[in-house]
Amino acid sequence: MRTINAIHQAQYEPIADLVTYRAMPTAGMPMNLLDPFIFLNHHGYQEYGPNNRGLPFGPHPHRGFETVTFIVSGDLMHKDSGGGSSIIHSGGIQWMTAGRGLVHAEISSEDFKQRGGPLEILQLWVNLPAQHKMTDPSYTGLQQDSLPVATTDEGRVKIQAVVGDWLGVQGPIKPLYDIALASIRFEAGGHVSFTIAKEKNILLYVVHGAIETNGRAMKQHEIALFDHDSEEVNLKATEDSLVLFGYATPFNEPFTAYGPFVMNTKEEIAQAYDDYNSGRFGDAHKL
Repeated sequence: MRTINAIHQAQYEPIADLVTYRAMPTAGMPMNLLDPFIFLNHHGYQEYGPNNRGLPFGPHPHRGFETVTFIVSGDLMHKDSGGGSSIIHSGGIQWMTAGRGLVHAEISSEDFKQRGGPLEILQLWVNLPAQHKMTDPSYTGLQQDSLPVATTDEGRVKIQAVVGDWLGVQGPIKPLYDIALASIRFEAGGHVSFTIAKEKNILLYVVHGAIETNGRAMKQHEIALFDHDSEEVNLKATEDSLVLFGYATPFNEPFTAYGPFVMNTKEEIAQAYDDYNSGRFGDAHKL
């Protein structure tokens, strides 16, 4: 089985009144360790009362990477300067390719702000290789019923496929590079095994519950760092659990991140700021 080198605890870093745990980057998990997975925030769980202000992520720019957002509970309204728009509810996902640049807002719907309710969201940033950094931006929002599910272990494990092949079930997102990504729900005692090529980096984050991974115990808000010594990964839940799981071939390219931009050089970061300040990221008035 593939060895787990380390298990790191996500850091509690609230954003205004939004409960937030940052799984990476942290001191133990810098951005370059899980290439191309570079950033993961876990917002919530928390309860919002009626007439709340909702999420605080108003219009802001991105360039050079992709955002993948899992709505565990509540909802998320997306609008961007390329014309993308949707409200995605519990169980759905949003996949945005920032590419050469856009401005987007991630806020709560008017209905959620009026009524309130539970909210929990995961946001993952996935780097783009140099050849795709300046690709055209795009956005896909998918509700829960548009995400196929692979079921195994007599129904005790349900894999919601987002991208890649999962036990013969293909995720609906068509990636620009070699990546697989899913959320996995376990009933207590549920077990699943995967064969993953040694060279691939693995993302494993426990959203809820507790699991055993290749003989190591993991609990809520923990992220694993795997070595590259085997292809076998075994997951077994010791209680009802939800995990974020994926793997990808690393780009092995130098990159630099500053603020909302992830590029390959500092000069490209400076150019991104210049392009944004010059209005080259699309029509922000659409937001």
